[in-house]
Amino acid sequence: MLLTSLTTTTDELHRATGWEAKPEGLCQGEICVPAPGGKRNDGSIDVAVVAERLAMPLVHDKASATWSLGPSTLGGRALDTAVLPPLSLTSFDGAPFHFSSLLGRKVILAAWASW
Repeated sequence: MLLTSLTTTTDELHRATGWEAKPEGLCQGEICVPAPGGKRNDGSIDVAVVAERLAMPLVHDKASATWSLGPSTLGGRALDTAVLPPLSLTSFDGAPFHFSSLLGRKVILAAWASW
């Protein structure tokens, strides 16, 4: 979920993450997590509280003035590190491309499969 501030609406949170703000807390299906302070008096959602309570990664990019809220890791799927293991692919011209050459740069890796 991409944001320009650390507040959002209940509808937008639900649409983007599947988590719904209810009186008992943040809920997804049968799972509810208490989130005191998550819903503000004006009805908006405090994204920092959501990120903490649901173990969601939250990062800020100053250059673009945006925040990114990642998926919940409550199910034990948290990454141990953000370090890519040694990986290389063959480029279109047949030369090897090593991802380590991108060290220190932000990279988006998109994958596609036909199945």
